[in-house]
Amino acid sequence: MVGATRPAVQGVVNEITKLLGFGGTVPHPTAGRGRYQAVTEAFFPYDLDRRYLPIWGPLGVRSGRHGVTVTDDELVATFGRFRLATPRANVDGGHITSGYRWYTSVGLRMSFEDDGLTFGTNRRQGVCIHFVDKVGGVVPGRRHSALTVTVADCAGLIEAIGGA
Repeated sequence: MVGATRPAVQGVVNEITKLLGFGGTVPHPTAGRGRYQAVTEAFFPYDLDRRYLPIWGPLGVRSGRHGVTVTDDELVATFGRFRLATPRANVDGGHITSGYRWYTSVGLRMSFEDDGLTFGTNRRQGVCIHFVDKVGGVVPGRRHSALTVTVADCAGLIEAIGGA
Protein backbone atom coordinates (compact mmCIF):
# COMPACT_ATOMS: atom_id res chain seq x y z
CA MET A 1 0.00 0.00 0.00
CA VAL A 2 2.88 2.35 -0.60
CA GLY A 3 1.46 5.68 -1.66
CA ALA A 4 -2.12 4.74 -0.70
CA THR A 5 -4.31 7.63 0.34
CA ARG A 6 -5.77 7.85 3.84
CA PRO A 7 -9.36 7.14 2.61
CA ALA A 8 -8.09 4.03 0.78
CA VAL A 9 -6.38 2.77 3.93
CA GLN A 10 -9.50 3.50 6.00
CA GLY A 11 -11.56 1.57 3.46
CA VAL A 12 -9.31 -1.46 3.90
CA VAL A 13 -9.60 -1.19 7.70
CA ASN A 14 -13.40 -0.98 7.40
CA GLU A 15 -13.50 -4.07 5.19
CA ILE A 16 -11.32 -6.05 7.60
CA THR A 17 -13.52 -4.87 10.46
CA LYS A 18 -16.65 -6.12 8.68
CA LEU A 19 -15.03 -9.47 7.90
CA LEU A 20 -14.09 -9.93 11.57
CA GLY A 21 -17.64 -9.20 12.69
CA PHE A 22 -17.25 -5.79 14.31
CA GLY A 23 -20.14 -3.41 14.46
CA GLY A 24 -22.86 -6.03 14.66
CA THR A 25 -24.70 -7.35 17.65
CA VAL A 26 -22.86 -10.28 19.17
CA PRO A 27 -24.50 -12.26 21.96
CA HIS A 28 -22.82 -12.47 25.34
CA PRO A 29 -20.65 -15.63 25.62
CA THR A 30 -23.04 -17.17 28.17
CA ALA A 31 -26.24 -16.39 26.22
CA GLY A 32 -28.48 -19.39 25.62
CA ARG A 33 -26.83 -21.67 28.16
CA GLY A 34 -29.88 -21.92 30.31
CA ARG A 35 -33.24 -20.40 30.94
CA TYR A 36 -32.48 -19.10 34.42
CA GLN A 37 -29.39 -17.67 36.05
CA ALA A 38 -28.99 -18.18 39.77
CA VAL A 39 -26.23 -15.60 40.21
CA THR A 40 -25.91 -11.92 39.54
CA GLU A 41 -23.73 -11.35 36.49
CA ALA A 42 -22.21 -8.23 34.97
CA PHE A 43 -20.32 -8.21 31.66
CA PHE A 44 -17.85 -5.44 30.79
CA PRO A 45 -16.76 -5.55 27.12
CA TYR A 46 -13.48 -4.05 25.97
CA ASP A 47 -13.20 -0.52 24.61
CA LEU A 48 -11.76 -1.49 21.23
CA ASP A 49 -9.66 1.09 19.39
CA ARG A 50 -9.74 -0.03 15.76
CA ARG A 51 -6.37 1.59 15.06
CA TYR A 52 -4.79 -1.29 17.00
CA LEU A 53 -6.76 -4.04 15.23
CA PRO A 54 -3.54 -5.51 13.76
CA ILE A 55 -2.33 -6.16 17.32
CA TRP A 56 -5.38 -7.49 19.17
CA GLY A 57 -7.31 -8.80 16.15
CA PRO A 58 -5.01 -11.79 15.46
CA LEU A 59 -5.34 -12.79 19.14
CA GLY A 60 -9.04 -13.43 18.48
CA VAL A 61 -10.51 -10.48 20.38
CA ARG A 62 -14.01 -9.63 19.11
CA SER A 63 -16.39 -6.77 19.86
CA GLY A 64 -19.00 -7.61 22.49
CA ARG A 65 -17.72 -11.15 22.86
CA HIS A 66 -14.67 -10.59 25.05
CA GLY A 67 -14.20 -8.64 28.25
CA VAL A 68 -14.61 -9.16 31.98
CA THR A 69 -17.51 -11.04 33.56
CA VAL A 70 -18.13 -10.59 37.28
CA THR A 71 -20.50 -12.90 39.14
CA ASP A 72 -21.16 -13.49 42.82
CA ASP A 73 -18.69 -16.37 42.72
CA GLU A 74 -16.12 -15.61 40.03
CA LEU A 75 -14.28 -13.05 37.91
CA VAL A 76 -13.47 -14.16 34.36
CA ALA A 77 -11.49 -12.08 31.85
CA THR A 78 -11.34 -13.29 28.26
CA PHE A 79 -9.06 -11.89 25.57
CA GLY A 80 -9.53 -13.84 22.38
CA ARG A 81 -8.17 -17.34 22.98
CA PHE A 82 -6.86 -16.36 26.42
CA ARG A 83 -8.81 -16.66 29.66
CA LEU A 84 -8.07 -15.73 33.25
CA ALA A 85 -10.49 -16.89 35.95
CA THR A 86 -10.36 -16.56 39.72
CA PRO A 87 -12.83 -16.90 42.58
CA ARG A 88 -14.54 -13.62 43.43
CA ALA A 89 -13.10 -13.88 46.97
CA ASN A 90 -9.60 -13.64 45.44
CA VAL A 91 -10.30 -10.18 43.99
CA ASP A 92 -8.84 -7.43 46.16
CA GLY A 93 -10.38 -4.43 44.38
CA GLY A 94 -8.87 -2.32 41.66
CA HIS A 95 -8.29 1.17 40.38
CA ILE A 96 -8.52 3.12 37.13
CA THR A 97 -5.26 3.70 35.27
CA SER A 98 -4.60 5.90 32.24
CA GLY A 99 -1.93 7.71 30.26
CA TYR A 100 -0.55 4.58 28.65
CA ARG A 101 1.96 4.45 25.84
CA TRP A 102 0.41 2.40 23.02
CA TYR A 103 3.17 -0.18 23.04
CA THR A 104 2.65 -0.92 26.75
CA SER A 105 -1.13 -1.06 26.69
CA VAL A 106 -2.33 -2.83 23.55
CA GLY A 107 -2.40 -6.60 23.21
CA LEU A 108 -1.54 -9.33 25.67
CA ARG A 109 1.56 -8.45 27.64
CA MET A 110 3.33 -8.93 30.93
CA SER A 111 4.73 -6.00 32.86
CA PHE A 112 8.48 -5.39 32.94
CA GLU A 113 8.08 -3.74 36.35
CA ASP A 114 6.18 -6.43 38.27
CA ASP A 115 4.26 -9.65 37.67
CA GLY A 116 1.17 -7.90 36.28
CA LEU A 117 -0.64 -8.92 33.10
CA THR A 118 -2.44 -6.68 30.57
CA PHE A 119 -5.38 -7.47 28.28
CA GLY A 120 -5.30 -4.18 26.34
CA THR A 121 -7.33 -2.84 23.43
CA ASN A 122 -6.71 0.91 23.65
CA ARG A 123 -4.39 3.46 25.24
CA ARG A 124 -7.05 5.64 26.90
CA GLN A 125 -7.77 4.00 30.24
CA GLY A 126 -8.34 0.71 31.97
CA VAL A 127 -8.78 -0.98 35.32
CA CYS A 128 -5.98 -2.64 37.26
CA ILE A 129 -7.59 -5.53 39.16
CA HIS A 130 -5.64 -6.72 42.21
CA PHE A 131 -5.67 -10.32 43.49
CA VAL A 132 -5.18 -11.62 47.03
CA ASP A 133 -3.32 -14.70 45.76
CA LYS A 134 -1.52 -14.72 42.42
CA VAL A 135 -3.51 -16.11 39.48
CA GLY A 136 -2.10 -18.30 36.71
CA GLY A 137 -3.38 -20.01 33.64
CA VAL A 138 -2.60 -17.49 30.89
CA VAL A 139 1.17 -17.58 30.48
CA PRO A 140 2.59 -21.04 31.27
CA GLY A 141 4.71 -21.04 34.39
CA ARG A 142 3.74 -17.47 35.38
CA ARG A 143 1.37 -16.23 38.07
CA HIS A 144 0.07 -12.68 38.30
CA SER A 145 -0.85 -10.43 41.23
CA ALA A 146 -2.77 -7.99 39.01
CA LEU A 147 -4.55 -7.78 35.67
CA THR A 148 -5.10 -4.56 33.71
CA VAL A 149 -8.10 -4.59 31.35
CA THR A 150 -9.20 -1.79 29.02
CA VAL A 151 -12.96 -2.15 29.34
CA ALA A 152 -15.49 0.40 28.08
CA ASP A 153 -17.07 0.99 31.53
CA CYS A 154 -14.13 1.34 33.91
CA ALA A 155 -16.18 2.94 36.70
CA GLY A 156 -18.78 0.17 36.45
CA LEU A 157 -16.13 -2.55 36.73
CA ILE A 158 -14.58 -0.80 39.74
CA GLU A 159 -18.00 -0.71 41.40
CA ALA A 160 -18.65 -4.39 40.59
CA ILE A 161 -15.37 -5.58 42.10
CA GLY A 162 -15.26 -3.14 45.00
CA GLY A 163 -12.43 -0.90 43.90
CA ALA A 164 -10.41 1.66 45.75
